[in-house]
Amino acid sequence: MIKKKRIEKGGFKYLTSGKGKPIVILHGLMGGLGNFEGFISHFPKLGYQLFMPELPIYTASLLNTNVKYFSKFINNFIKFLELDKVILVGNSLGGHVGLLHAKLFPEFTKALVLTGSSGLYENAMGDTYPKRGDYDFIKKKTENVFYSPKIATKEVVDEVFESVNDRNKVIRILAMAKSAIRHNMAKDLPKIKIPTALIWGENDKVTPPEVAEEFNNLLPDSKLFWIKQCGHAPMMEHPDKFNSIIKKWFAEKKF
Repeated sequence: MIKKKRIEKGGFKYLTSGKGKPIVILHGLMGGLGNFEGFISHFPKLGYQLFMPELPIYTASLLNTNVKYFSKFINNFIKFLELDKVILVGNSLGGHVGLLHAKLFPEFTKALVLTGSSGLYENAMGDTYPKRGDYDFIKKKTENVFYSPKIATKEVVDEVFESVNDRNKVIRILAMAKSAIRHNMAKDLPKIKIPTALIWGENDKVTPPEVAEEFNNLLPDSKLFWIKQCGHAPMMEHPDKFNSIIKKWFAEKKF
């Protein structure tokens, strides 16, 4: 069994597992490190080393709570670890950070895997924060992210509820959400020539299917994969299918 290590070094907190070709995982705005559990457990067996840094959503200054700063943060992380070109795998906000990293630092970016990525359009939770004290409301909003409400376990809902009821966290969540909306990448995408796999849930209500189609039309070297009966987080709802799509795409691209 390949062990996961949690490391705090050089101003970075990250999880790592395996040895081999480097993959950096970028979590979403409300997504913890556990959201990629199925992916992290599988790919080290195939000759990849996985790194999952904790994005400084709640620790960066408000001035730095934006997509551009996070993209530079990831580049500093890659340079700190002295990694060669990396494959970036990002969900939601993490996908957006990965895209901007590919634009700003193409020499460090080998490929992108985007799932439910922001960067073009998303239905944010932001306008509903006045009801943040209502646990049942937050539970329903969290369940709405998935096709199957069962994925929104008590642990997942508790984590979201705690975040939206912490004033410091809410300020940063809203700042980050506004930054993602402001930083629309429609004009940038045709210039990003990095190979990109788009893995989308057919029932995604946060970044709906038409967003995936627009990404696919605008990115020069992209391939779009659909997962049925799936919402905004395919790596959580259908981890085996998610892994299988990436494995085949990696083989096709010889990554």
